[in-house]
Amino acid sequence: MSGELTLMAVHAHPDDEVIGTGGIFAKYADEGIRTVLVTCTNGEQGDGPGGVKPGEAGHDEAAVSALRLEELRASATQLGISHVEPLGYRDSGMVGWAGNEAEDAFANVPVETAAGRLAELMERYRPQVVVTYDENGNYGHPDHIQAHRIAVAAAEATGIPRKLYYTAVPRERMAEVFAYLRSTGAAPEDLEFPPDFGTPEALITSVVDVAPYVERKVKALEAHASQGENIFFLRMPAEAQQRVFDTESFIRHVNHVPAASDHEDDLFDGLR
Repeated sequence: MSGELTLMAVHAHPDDEVIGTGGIFAKYADEGIRTVLVTCTNGEQGDGPGGVKPGEAGHDEAAVSALRLEELRASATQLGISHVEPLGYRDSGMVGWAGNEAEDAFANVPVETAAGRLAELMERYRPQVVVTYDENGNYGHPDHIQAHRIAVAAAEATGIPRKLYYTAVPRERMAEVFAYLRSTGAAPEDLEFPPDFGTPEALITSVVDVAPYVERKVKALEAHASQGENIFFLRMPAEAQQRVFDTESFIRHVNHVPAASDHEDDLFDGLR
């Protein structure tokens, strides 16, 4: 497998694969690059049928997990992902939720234990490019932070990835999108983009044009129908979806490819 170009993304829950990496999955799959999705948890803390929340009567973690993994497979098909590798850990839930206290919750698993399992996958697939979240998990979710930790640890332990990227939400661009949504009536006039959310564009090293794949990203999001109430992007008009999803941004954290450009439009720059 070592001679095949491979992209691996390490995500926390079923549906996380779409927003920040759905476009590159579809793009690179179409270009003949092998695509590997590692999903760390089964999403037990997601909504149950009818929007039942964790802790409410009728919320069945086992049923939610089974449904979300089925949705994950449908999403992967839309994006052309060739290999889906669920690690099967228990969803920890958002900060402050009861699920945070579970001993077997992903956020409470020793980093070296989970990183060891991920390292085995890196040994198997030999990805030149690995993508995960930044140190804050992009927005502070315990499972996103843990996914970051194990991805960095596994990359360092194996020495396999030539490049390691963090997904990034471009702060200025998203502020413009929110302003556009308000101007068109697609969002309430008082809806503001948090000024400290996202990454300043000056820190972003890599922006990939995925405009031809926006429709597939939306369909992949729609595949996660059980969580639809929580997916704001599905309620936006098509033009706004195009604006939000037509590029994907990253911070290059590790680079062992001397030929790679300082500012890339291709995560495989210098590797082809």
